[in-house]
Amino acid sequence: MSKKSSPKSATATAAAPSGINIGISDKDRAAIAAGLSKLLADTYTLYLTTHNFHWNVTGPMFNTLHVMFMGQYTELWNAVDPIAERIRALGHAAPGSYAQFGQLSSLPDAPAVPPKALEMVRILVAGHEGVARTARSLFPLVDKASDEPSADLLTQRLTVHEQTAWMLRSLLEE
Repeated sequence: MSKKSSPKSATATAAAPSGINIGISDKDRAAIAAGLSKLLADTYTLYLTTHNFHWNVTGPMFNTLHVMFMGQYTELWNAVDPIAERIRALGHAAPGSYAQFGQLSSLPDAPAVPPKALEMVRILVAGHEGVARTARSLFPLVDKASDEPSADLLTQRLTVHEQTAWMLRSLLEE
């Protein structure tokens, strides 16, 4: 059996294909991809929670929250692709199963029983703040590796999550 077709070589090749020379070491690309995988899992988990709340919100703020949540889940849906594609550009497979997202995400799953509207807002505030923390935690690594495309992606995501958390928090003020 040739070395190229051995199971060990196939796994190593799938995890970090040789021949990538973009100026970031294999070790740093792997670490950044792992961090971005957590960001992807958090983003997807927050997308699912937000979409769930869009479907299930009730009460006097129904229309406002229903429309707001739709804008938020649409933005989150559009965010997953660039994160996954950056992981791929770094030479690694992007996670894409519920099981992987469940293991990687720092966010809890949506409650089984939909909460009241303002509790939905509180949960989403915590979710956006959690995704912001995940994104922010990657900056030291991407800065060290001079990975400007990942830094740019993280900056864009932070802007969205911090602004969305602020807007949601504003609904909770009296």
